[in-house]
Amino acid sequence: MEMVGKVCLPLLLPYPPPSTSRPSIATVVNDFNSTSHSRTRLHIGKSSSDPNSGKPWCNHHLSSSGQHILNALLHSSTVDSIHLDHILGPLFIQPHPHPTHLSRDILAIIKALGFRKKTELALSVFDWVRNHHGCSNLLTGSAIAVIVNILGKAGRVSSAASLLRTLENDGFEIDVYAYTCLITAYASKGRYNDAVSVFNKMQRDGCTPTLITYNSILNVYGKMGMPWFRVTSLVESMKTNGVAPDLYTYNTLITCCRCGSLYKEAVNVLDMIKSAGFVPDRVTYNALLDVFAKSRRPEEALQVLKDMESNGFSPTAVTYNSLISAHVRGGLLEEASRLKIQMVEKGIKPDVFTYTTLFSGFEKAGKDEFAFKVYEEMKAEGCKPNICTFNALIKMHGKRGKFVKMMNVFEDIKECGCSPDIVTWNTLLAVFGQNEMDSEVAGVFKEMKRSGFVPERDTFNTLISAYSRCGSIDQAMSVYKSMLEAGVAPDLSTYNAVLAALARGGFWEQSEKIIAEMKDGWCKPNELTYSSLLNAYANGKEIEKMKALGEEIYSGSIETHPVLLKTLVLVSSKCDLLTETERAFFELRRIGISPGITTLNAMISIYGRKQVVSKANEILNFMYENGFTPSLTTYNSLMYMYSRSEKFQKSEEILREVLKKGTIGKMRQTVL
Repeated sequence: MEMVGKVCLPLLLPYPPPSTSRPSIATVVNDFNSTSHSRTRLHIGKSSSDPNSGKPWCNHHLSSSGQHILNALLHSSTVDSIHLDHILGPLFIQPHPHPTHLSRDILAIIKALGFRKKTELALSVFDWVRNHHGCSNLLTGSAIAVIVNILGKAGRVSSAASLLRTLENDGFEIDVYAYTCLITAYASKGRYNDAVSVFNKMQRDGCTPTLITYNSILNVYGKMGMPWFRVTSLVESMKTNGVAPDLYTYNTLITCCRCGSLYKEAVNVLDMIKSAGFVPDRVTYNALLDVFAKSRRPEEALQVLKDMESNGFSPTAVTYNSLISAHVRGGLLEEASRLKIQMVEKGIKPDVFTYTTLFSGFEKAGKDEFAFKVYEEMKAEGCKPNICTFNALIKMHGKRGKFVKMMNVFEDIKECGCSPDIVTWNTLLAVFGQNEMDSEVAGVFKEMKRSGFVPERDTFNTLISAYSRCGSIDQAMSVYKSMLEAGVAPDLSTYNAVLAALARGGFWEQSEKIIAEMKDGWCKPNELTYSSLLNAYANGKEIEKMKALGEEIYSGSIETHPVLLKTLVLVSSKCDLLTETERAFFELRRIGISPGITTLNAMISIYGRKQVVSKANEILNFMYENGFTPSLTTYNSLMYMYSRSEKFQKSEEILREVLKKGTIGKMRQTVL
């Protein structure tokens, strides 16, 4: 695919002796202005007419004089306006320079400096030509696009945008390539709203997007989690404007399905690829695997692997990481571990993402011992932890109430050469929110902004969840309002965070309205959406509505997802409905899904309250036999059960065991 901004750089050629006949700069510029010429755009990257196959050392775009000037620029220790006059001046007074060749030399020099990462020098040359009397017309649209691309790659996106605005105000024509470079630059820095604004502006100005522009903005839509109807609307607009999608377009469309877990839509895109005459490639299959992983569809993910291999594509680490993620998200930890063994047997080395995914899965299931085994194996194999690993460790210690260890991991991040990312801060916000530490939530958010991080959608989503867990429902809704005012569009995760907040307050009527709003806005509810609705009914004491929704799940009207079965265990236990609790738990076991520590705790809790001691002990033994680590909730339920039985002394024994282990956290008030 043609990539904007890659250039052909010249070989070093000897500088010819100067001529005594030298036309003035004004003459050259006048010739340029009066000569009828087309603005030739140099094709970027590989081309059938490019004997150098897009290599940066080709030499047919820079004259020998231009090469001499490039060498002088590269070897000059100080370059200011005076030095630039001395270095660039000869380019304009060589014997009878052709205006088009002169413009091409300027473009090639700027490209060459950009290729050598001489960003400031490239900008100085651009500004010198722009500000030199009568020379600005030598700057073509290509030169503008290239300097925007150079600034973008150097991380100076704001400078690129400012330059483009200035050039436009000065009367320069900004073409589609310059706009596309700015869109790409914004996207690379995560400034997706700005990228969309540029795209909208160029269309308002009558600048028709190219295939690369559409593909770039489609990728931005995927990163933003745009509703599916907005994504498909963009593709339809693309076709209407006579731009045919390519395989990259379709692959990006599949990637756009990941955010909303739109696995059915992803399969439809795969059919579109084949109907359009394209052959799915490795990127297609890996993108599809990623969607199934996010959608917790391990069986479909395995089928994609089979299709991939039958079509001649060998799986890579990326492939297996998506497969492992699908099984981990589906609670199939043993199968995920076997997949890791399988990838090793096929000669594919597990990487940091493999280990971190497995670690996170065991941690989430409450299997700390297995999680640490994965972490130790990772270190033994010489696989260096990355920021995702540290984030998982922070989450694990935080969930266990081990805040000292959690903050020690935070300090270790810098010592290991990493830097906290937005996920790190979001994880800290989530941990403190889950532990109802609202002052710490506010403190972390303040420190996050002080460190230069701009809150984005995930941050807002995390804050909504954090404040709702602290019982500050009004504060959570205030964050949601601030998010909308900041121009950040809600996605599926946002709606689910808001629904979770409403559920904690038992606001089931508002929850039903939100779900109706989601459907009207083409945002497809998922298992987490209905999980929150179940909790809203339970906390709002709407038992009959809760049971009715449960029947829709069992009947398949709403997909019988493991997450929903686990939620039915929790809400039924909370509402003291033993029969309904056992029904959901047994169904979960019947389909072979690992219940998880939270589900097991719910079973112990209701058996304890009902004084079914034998059943509670069965669950406890199951936990030990399957590597689950009892949590404070486990111990609290057991103490509550024994305190109301003939074996009340057992409560004191359990308390001593907890204190002996040194587990830190908030224990709810328990009557002994």
